[in-house]
Formats: sequence, structure tokens, C-alpha cells
Amino acid sequence: MDYILNTLQKLWEMTALSDIGANPWFIVMYLLAFVLLYLGIVKKYEPLLLIPIAFGVLLANFPGGEMGVYGAVNETINGVEYHNIIKLADGTIWSDANGVPYNVYEVGLPQIAHDLGLMNYLYYALIKSGLLPPIIFMGVGALTDFGPMLRNLKLSIFGAAAQMGIFCVLLVSLLCGFTAKEAGSLGIIGGADGPTAIFTTIKLAPHLLGPIAIAAYSYMALVPVIIPMVVKALCSKKELMINMKEQDKLYPNKTDIKNMRVLKIIFPIAVTTIVAIFVPTAVSLVGMLMFGNLIKEIGADTNRLFDAASNGIMNAATIFLGICVGATMTVDAFINPTTLGIVAGGFCAFALSIASGIFMVKIWNLFAKKKINPLIGATGLSAVPMASRVCNEISTKYDPKNHVLNYCMASNISGVIGSAVAAGVLIKFLG
Repeated sequence: MDYILNTLQKLWEMTALSDIGANPWFIVMYLLAFVLLYLGIVKKYEPLLLIPIAFGVLLANFPGGEMGVYGAVNETINGVEYHNIIKLADGTIWSDANGVPYNVYEVGLPQIAHDLGLMNYLYYALIKSGLLPPIIFMGVGALTDFGPMLRNLKLSIFGAAAQMGIFCVLLVSLLCGFTAKEAGSLGIIGGADGPTAIFTTIKLAPHLLGPIAIAAYSYMALVPVIIPMVVKALCSKKELMINMKEQDKLYPNKTDIKNMRVLKIIFPIAVTTIVAIFVPTAVSLVGMLMFGNLIKEIGADTNRLFDAASNGIMNAATIFLGICVGATMTVDAFINPTTLGIVAGGFCAFALSIASGIFMVKIWNLFAKKKINPLIGATGLSAVPMASRVCNEISTKYDPKNHVLNYCMASNISGVIGSAVAAGVLIKFLG
């Protein structure tokens, strides 16, 4: 009988049930993962991003699975200050045979894989090194057509205006007790660009990477909900019915682009050069974005490079980025007041970025003869092309013939560049 009881006891201990029972917060994390999976699979909100992230959250929160990512922390032990050390799940410090804590950045990747598991190996090799965000930007560039922005270059000012949400939330976060680096990482959520938020957080506040990435991608996925809410609160029906094609007929553009292909090739080279000179800390993102676009626009001579950047490389990078970011969302990292503040602050940053673009359009319309539909300002954040599609749907609800997609894309695409430049500014001043 004792043998049977001992066997049953061992079988019980083998499962994760006892640990889950001892810490019910695991159930909260499972629910979070299921909600994100629902949004990605059923609602189809950014499925390429939310599904890997959600599954990473799920993997990280099964006790004993050793798939959660350990964030590096600084701590004083017995009067000695240690940097970038790892606290294991059982509360002990990862250390050598003499009890001296390891600095995770001074340990080789094979040892990280052996001692901390596969997910930590991927995280420190691909995410903490800053490798994947620029690679994803290269893929985004390869998938982006800058034509709508180049044809309506004046509209790019609204993409710049939408970045105000980043800096407003930064200031508010400082008043709420966040450090300058944490506030910068929190504010960048307003750029509505997941890779940019991750890259900035890696540089400024790596201990907040999990909640900031989750907030950034979740709000990007909720663009179809957030933009209509902000637009309804700030815009009148008369403003939303401004027909851009009619405005073009009344006040036609005086600049005629004779050779768009040449301009599209020159543009990424020129932007990279200018950004590299004035904001060099942003060139790793902007430069890779423009490189991806350049190999797309050159055409047949670089077709193989374009295909690799926009398909195989982009897809692989997205998978590893999503799963690794999700795996940072362990119970200890997520269930705390700081994370709740990030979720709330991220929403404010997102909404303020949309509002800033709208208010810039309103100011423009006070002085200009050629009126602009405020929906174009609402797309000044970086969620390309979802934000433009959402705003076009709003416009056609008021007037089925009023398609503003191409005009929105002009602002939307400039927002991608603007958020990357804003990230470079934050890293330079706060890093």
C-alpha cells in the first residue's frame, strides 16, 4: 500500500498541478494567453504576431517546463553589488561552483542553453543582442510601397505629429515615478511599432521587455477598436466627410513626378544618409527598413534578395521574436503594479498618438484652403497598413465613394519612419 501511495505521490509531483495550485496566478497567465490566441485566431487581429506571442506566454508559465525567460537584474548581495545576474524560479541566484553570481552577458551562449534552457538561449542570442528587430524592419521595408507618401509628401507631416504621444506619455510617466529610461520605453508604445518598442526597451529598460512588448502588440492588434473610438470622440461628421479626391480637383498638386521608379530608388538611399548623419542611433532600424525597400524597388536584379527578405527571413524572425517575447511574460514578471502601469500608460500613448495626428489636421485646416480629412492624421502611427484600412472603412461608412486609403498610407508610412527616428532620439538622450 505504501508503495502505491509513494508512486501516486511521485506521479502527482511529476505534474505541474501542485505548483499551479500553490500559485493560482498561473491561471491568470493561461487566461491571458488564451485571450491573445482568441484575438489572433478568431478575430484575426495581427495573427502573425499575436499567435507566437500568446503561445510563448503559454509555454513560459507551465511550472517545471523551463521555458520561461529569466530577466537580468542588478542586486546587492552581502554588501557586494552584482550586475546582470539571474534569479532562478526557486529564488536562488544562478552562480558558479564558488557561489559567485554569473553576469549573464559574460557567460557563453552554450552555458546559458545548458543551465537555463533553450528559450533563454534564443532570447539572449536573438532578442537581447538586438538582432531581430532590425531584421524585421528589413522585411517591413521590402513589403512597403513608399509611392503613396512620395505622391502626397505634404501628408507625411501628420506622421511626424503623431509621435507627440510618445513624448507626452514619457513626461507623464516621469511624474508617476518611472525612471527616465523606463518612461522612454513606455512612451515608445505610442509609436504603434512592435519591433521599435522592443529595440528601444532592450537599450533602455530590458527588465520591462515582456510587458512593453505585450502592450505594444496587443494595442496594434486592437487598432480596429482604438482608432474608431478616438475618431468618434474628436471628429465631427462634417470633417469625416471631407473628400480628398474632390479637394485634389479643386486644388491640384503643382508638382508632377515624371519618373517615380527613379525617385523610389533614390528615396531609401537619401533617407538612410540623412538619418545616419543627424540621428545615428536610429540608423539600425531606419537603415534596415530602407535597405529592404531598396532591394524591392530595384527590381529584377535584386529579386532573390527581395524574396528572401520579405518571406523566409522575415517569417523566421517573426516566429522567434514572438515566441521569445511571449516567454518573458512569466508570473513574476507580469503580475505586479509596474506591469499594470505599463498597460495603462501604453494605451494612453497609443490613443494620444492618434489624437495628436488628428489635432494636427485640425490645425492645418484652419489655415489651408485645401482641407484634409482628419482620418489621415489618425493614421500617423506606425500600424501599417491596418490603420489605413480601418480609417478607409470609417470614411466609406459616411460616404461610400470617399476612399482615403492612399492618402492615409502617406501618413501611415511616414509614421513608421517617424517612430524609428523617435526611438533613436530616446536612446541617444536616455541611454
